[in-house]
This record gives sequence, structure tokens and C-alpha cells, in this order.
Amino acid sequence: MSAVEGVAAVAGEASSARRPRFSALRLVLLGAVLPVGAALLWELAVRAGLVSGRLMPPPSIILATLAELARSGDLGLHVQATLARVAAGFALGVLAGTVLGVLAGASARARALIDPTLQGLRAIPSIAWVPLFILWLGIFEASKVTLIAVGVAFPIYLGTLGAILSVDRKIIEVGRSFRLTRLELATRILLPAVLPQYVVALRAGLGLGWMFVVAAEFMGASEGLGYLLVDGQQLGKPAQIVAAIVVFAVLGKLTDALLVAASAPLLRWEDTDTHAAATREG
Repeated sequence: MSAVEGVAAVAGEASSARRPRFSALRLVLLGAVLPVGAALLWELAVRAGLVSGRLMPPPSIILATLAELARSGDLGLHVQATLARVAAGFALGVLAGTVLGVLAGASARARALIDPTLQGLRAIPSIAWVPLFILWLGIFEASKVTLIAVGVAFPIYLGTLGAILSVDRKIIEVGRSFRLTRLELATRILLPAVLPQYVVALRAGLGLGWMFVVAAEFMGASEGLGYLLVDGQQLGKPAQIVAAIVVFAVLGKLTDALLVAASAPLLRWEDTDTHAAATREG
């Protein structure tokens, strides 16, 4: 190979390595088109006098409210409190949902014992747990974290159970034919087969954790984004309410993206490269 061909090959490899990064950036920008476009349209409509921005403030007022909350230190305090509650509730919910899902998936008797009860409890609205948890645990952090954990546990349980039950029996038989031990069968066959659906269950559980934290922070909280919502409603501050909702959306999206990024190395064996498909389309 000549020097010119070698340089061309290296340049081609570098270009192909950069292409997925550029494709990912295009996807991020494409995802921002809808919310940014809607915000700009609403801002223009309010400024033109076509609609009133009193009950639904324009983005400029919301940004000013966020800036004032950040300047006073209130925003950081409330975000930190909410993040801590979601993290604790998510961890407890994942642990409980995973253990129950594995038990129900591994044993038909255990599934017959616990699944009907869990399915019935899953149908109970989140707000119905609030008075009971207040009576049991008080109005402090324990009741709030427990409520979030309950919301997280059910989708984790369903996802884990469904993933285990959907494992192809033929794959297990192949592993046994190669005389794999139970540990090798679990780590080399069952775990990779279960992981994709389990990651989806984690994302669903995280989303419900952010939903349940609002109900949790209605339970006499003095700090947190849910408290900002209540405070804005009681004092007639629509800009503060919408600002808190925006922060909820941003934090929810960021934590979901972190979860996807953390689980990506475990799913590299999957033959579903959406970034490559997007690159080919681009």
C-alpha cells in the first residue's frame, strides 16, 4: 500500500468514526425542534397580542422566573430535594420490583402466589396511598420515598417477569447441551436475554418515579419542585408553576438519557444500531 492510500484509509476511518457522532447531534437537534418551535410560536403570539399570557406565561417570563429562582438559591434547593427523593425511591423500587419479578418468573408457584396480589395493588391510584403512608410513616421523608418506591416497583416487576417468561426455551436447551453450569447459564444466556426488556422496565419505572414524586411532595413538603407547584398555585403564580413543570421535564429527560447511556455498554451485542440506520439515511 502506498503512502497516499494509507493516508486515505486513515482519513476514511476517521470520517466513519465521526459520522455517528454527527448523526447523534442531528438527532438531538431534531428532537429540540418541536419544543423550541412551540415555545417561539407562543412567545410571538403573546407579543402580538393574539393571546393573553396571564394564565399561560410566554417563555421569556418563564425564563426570567427560573433565573430569579436560581439567583436566590431556591431552584438549587428544590431540585436537590426532589432529586434525592427520586433517587432513593427509585433504588428501593428497583430492588423490590426486581426481586419480586425474579421470584415470580423463576417459579410458577411463586407467580401464582404473589402475582394476583401485586396486580391488584398496581391498580390503586398513587394518591390513594398518601393518607395511609402519612398515618404509618408521618409526613417526613420516609413516607415520600416509600410512595415513590411503590410507583417504581410495579413496572420493574412487570418488566422483569415478562422478560424472564419470554426467554426462548431453545436457547436454554442449547446452553444445557454445552454442559453449562447454572451460574454460566444465568450469566451467559439468561442475563443477556433479559437485559433489553429489563432496561425498558427501568426507564418506565424512572418515569413513574418522577410522576409519583409530585404526589409525594404534596404531602406537607417544605422544599422540592412539587412544593414549588403548590406554592405557585396558592399564591397565584402561573409562571412559577410552568417553570417547575419545565424543570421536571428537563430533569426527567436528563436522567432517562443517563440511564440509557449507562445501560448501552451492556446491550452492545444487540443487532439494533439505530444510530447506524440514521447515518445511512443521512
